[in-house]
Amino acid sequence: MVSRPRRITDVPRSSASVPSALAAALVLTACSGGVHGTPGAAGVRDPYFPKAGNGGYDVTHYGLTLSYDPDGRDLTGSAEITARATKNLSAFHLDLKGLDVKSVTVEGREASWNRAGQELTVRPHDDLDRGETFRATVRYSGSPETITDPDGSKEGWLHTADGALALGEPTGSMAWFPGNHHPSDKASYDIAVTVPEGLRAVSNGELRSETTRQGRSTFRWHTAEPMASYVAMVAIGAFDIRRSTTKSGLPVYVAVDPGQAKASAEVLAKLPGIMEWEAYNFGPYPFASTGAVVDQGDDVGYALETQNRPVFPGAPDTATLVHELAHQWYGDSVTPRSWRDMWLNEGFATYAEWLYEEDHGGDTAQETFDALYRGDYYDDASAGEAVWAFPPAKPTSAAHISDSPVYERGAMVIHKIRRTVGDDTFYDIIQGWAAAHRHGNADTADFTAYVEKKAPDKDFSGIWKDWLYGDGKPARP
Repeated sequence: MVSRPRRITDVPRSSASVPSALAAALVLTACSGGVHGTPGAAGVRDPYFPKAGNGGYDVTHYGLTLSYDPDGRDLTGSAEITARATKNLSAFHLDLKGLDVKSVTVEGREASWNRAGQELTVRPHDDLDRGETFRATVRYSGSPETITDPDGSKEGWLHTADGALALGEPTGSMAWFPGNHHPSDKASYDIAVTVPEGLRAVSNGELRSETTRQGRSTFRWHTAEPMASYVAMVAIGAFDIRRSTTKSGLPVYVAVDPGQAKASAEVLAKLPGIMEWEAYNFGPYPFASTGAVVDQGDDVGYALETQNRPVFPGAPDTATLVHELAHQWYGDSVTPRSWRDMWLNEGFATYAEWLYEEDHGGDTAQETFDALYRGDYYDDASAGEAVWAFPPAKPTSAAHISDSPVYERGAMVIHKIRRTVGDDTFYDIIQGWAAAHRHGNADTADFTAYVEKKAPDKDFSGIWKDWLYGDGKPARP
């Protein structure tokens, strides 16, 4: 995500069957001498979003079938969720905010359910055994909500002039489909979206088909690689579509709002080259296609690294395009284990901007580092001071996980590592890190241990103590 200040040169409802389910559970207890399963947890105790995610199962695939009417702002959806139970389960939770649930089935049999806040609690007809793969289907409808983050930004289902934009960081995806909405549970996706003829529906992965019948068009997208739900997206609108390939043959799919076509053309033309540069520096690209979505500038106040094709509010500048594409390695493929680890996303992507500028005739990474340390990187002195508000690995609250220390000071940690080990080992580290945790999750402790393993003759204790975890502005060595 990019929403930080830039230099002046950068422009309750429940089903009627719940009582009967409870009675059945009491009968089972009396007959068997104990309950076979127990309910899964209603959250994964994330340090900043404790209600996010759910315990007791691991999702492997989402099959989402959506139909949207922009005029009435009505969404009808079916979510088929394939998961594996990680414990014996008598019930499990899904995150879903707003919308009306019509029915829930598990393994084809009607399940009882109830709602409480963002929790949809499902009680299958039969308990689920640990290790069992099961399929739950939720049918729902309504007018999806726009969610306001702790930092004031908007996400979830954003209504636009000609359609909608569905974004998820950090918790917005629960506004448009039920799921296990925490970065630690990644899955493959099939997303089919039906919209009025004349509009397009763009999502993650590869477009498998598009058909039109009786005035409605359906677009079917497939994402084979594991994806965290916060980088799942749907963009609905009258987009111009541009298809191309990089020099290495990677498909590029770009959707641009017609009003942004002229302003974005020059920067988007750089996208294939940026992808080649990033693959050279960060290692093999982890997905089967790339691209971008450029929507109207007033629809959302930030760019976001949605998997395969980032979303931009109006025409991006080159630095922002570099940043969001770098997230495909650092954030989308290597995904944080919890929201505390956001600096592993944003520090790397910000440092990618510095490296790109260094390689293309601009300031060196060292010059950018020095400007940040002196406080004259930004024209606004308060923005310069904000870099030192807290350590990148310890944001003070959920409202600050996208603040400057996570981005700029996070990038400074990366640069300190580079200066300590030299360029050869540095590129071994950043490429190896992306490869070692490809399509997985990792946290800050994993990263520091990896760096120390790759350069065992170097002392990183000062970097971790002063730059990564330390309060205030470190003394410059």
